[in-house]
Amino acid sequence: MRLRPLGKTGIQCSELGLGTWGLSGSAYGPVRSDEQDRVIARARASGITLFETADIYGPSTSGVEDAHLGSASISDSMEARLGRILGTDDRCCVVTKIGTDLGANPPRKCFTDAFLHHSFCASMARLNPRPLDVVLLHNPSLDVIVRGTATAWLAERAEAGAVRSWGVSAGSAEVAQAAIDAGAPIVELAFNILWADDFRAIEQRAREAGTGLLARSVLAHGLLCGFWGLEQTFSDDDHRAARWTNADLRGRLRQLDALRPLIRGDVSTMRAAALRWVLGHDLVSSAVLGPRSCLQLDQLVREAGKEPPYLPPESFGALESRLKDLGARP
Repeated sequence: MRLRPLGKTGIQCSELGLGTWGLSGSAYGPVRSDEQDRVIARARASGITLFETADIYGPSTSGVEDAHLGSASISDSMEARLGRILGTDDRCCVVTKIGTDLGANPPRKCFTDAFLHHSFCASMARLNPRPLDVVLLHNPSLDVIVRGTATAWLAERAEAGAVRSWGVSAGSAEVAQAAIDAGAPIVELAFNILWADDFRAIEQRAREAGTGLLARSVLAHGLLCGFWGLEQTFSDDDHRAARWTNADLRGRLRQLDALRPLIRGDVSTMRAAALRWVLGHDLVSSAVLGPRSCLQLDQLVREAGKEPPYLPPESFGALESRLKDLGARP
């Protein structure tokens, strides 16, 4: 597993990261507890050193009432699993996210100093015995970043040594750009073949600032694996049921034709082509993937390729031309 610098943080991380939203059961339906543990352990054994999570991933975190955790059960949270399985291994880096108040009705984003302090302390307790490696603000609005109190609060925690580094998990290019301008050492952003606009918008500024970039949604929630037909449907406990209309999904599926010429040689699947396309961008510190089983994890590690060039250099320009012809904006 190749390592890449996480911007200017001094942290070296694996170019593939294990994301745990899907593994937690919160995104695509339940995953057996023992399989969750096996996937985390398998990722570590495969050389993955970056593990991405959030304080709300897992069924028990909403029961946390205060920073001392009281008697609330936290054993099912992804933070607790990562803390238990990874322990104090300093080769690993856990990136967690805070800023969602599940106690509100309905749940809402919250980035006040008091709430961030509560969430920060709760994440520290769940990840124990691990120290806090990286904490990101979880999908804040542009106004939150421009106001500056939340970013300043996290920056102060890093300066005090309570966390190694910090950043922002951004939902748009505007938020990511504002985070970089606010001095965030790390930005997480959706980035894949069919959705690269946000990345393109911040690429130059991030490079100038030395920002560490974590790419999420690398396989577009499974779309880029290339396994779905035009009549694909999803269960009610799968977030994709509400993500795309039938017409949107069919349009995206037709755009996958642009990827098929990439499947040749050791690029054996559309999934491999999509993953390697992201890894072909040197600004990406780690491509965060969401396997829900050891089989899926092994496939992704095997198909990622061992070293540059991940795809033939000439394929990038030809791919962008085909995508534009099909109505996508790479």
